[in-house]
Amino acid sequence: MKILLTGGKGMLGRTLCSELAEFEMVPTDLPEGDITDPGKFEELLKSVAPDVVIHCAAMTAVDKCETEIDLAYKLNAFGSGVVAAACRRQGVRLIAISTDYVFAGDADRPYNEFDAANGGSTVYGKSKFAGEEAIRRHCPDHVICRISWLYGAGGPSFVHTMLKLADGSRPELKVVSDQIGNPTSCPAVARQLRNIINNPRLNGTFHMTCEGEATWAEFAQEIFRLRKVEQKVTPCRTDEYPRPAPRPANSRLDKMMLRLAGLPPMPHWKEALAEFMATEFPE
Repeated sequence: MKILLTGGKGMLGRTLCSELAEFEMVPTDLPEGDITDPGKFEELLKSVAPDVVIHCAAMTAVDKCETEIDLAYKLNAFGSGVVAAACRRQGVRLIAISTDYVFAGDADRPYNEFDAANGGSTVYGKSKFAGEEAIRRHCPDHVICRISWLYGAGGPSFVHTMLKLADGSRPELKVVSDQIGNPTSCPAVARQLRNIINNPRLNGTFHMTCEGEATWAEFAQEIFRLRKVEQKVTPCRTDEYPRPAPRPANSRLDKMMLRLAGLPPMPHWKEALAEFMATEFPE
């Protein structure tokens, strides 16, 4: 099976190429994989002739999206529409990556795939939700996979940032403790995507975060414990570190669709993190 990958140079894209090596992976990125040029992208799709497109390309710099609004919508919404329409015309199945930011983030429980999404309160979330809607309109043969709190080989990620900051020069690290989510590894996402790829009759929206939940402070503490790094973590509130884009208090995603489809559950986040740390930072 041949798979064309947009955003192939990104953290998830690199992991997909290594984890899904049994498939014929064709990673693309700028300049050859310009998803905002309808003619150029369709010519690329025709020339590669894949069975599946995995659409990872996106503008994910959440704060930058707040100031570069047109660019955020061009990449996340318009670009996703370009990919979806081309896939429909060429008869190619589309698997697209989305985010927890499509929800408001104020619920008192994890969001499942049947909860109403509206893009939340950030430009990033709104532009990604607009991209989801374009995919639903333009390409019936699709799967949308929502992920969050992602880390992977080479970064950039929260894991890499925390270890960089824990260089012995800081007596404490203040880390937010009033946001909760599902820390998720790129390899765990890649392995679940394999199940989606191998089930061509599946479509719709699936949540693909790891099981279990944590605050950012708890996530940081587990990173340091696994690396045997002596670093004090001091929990703090979100309002102590104001950012251009508001962060959701609740990023937890319930994997109801995986259960309904009879697919294997995602691993627990601590298990996935331990595996990743042993691979990324061997003793």
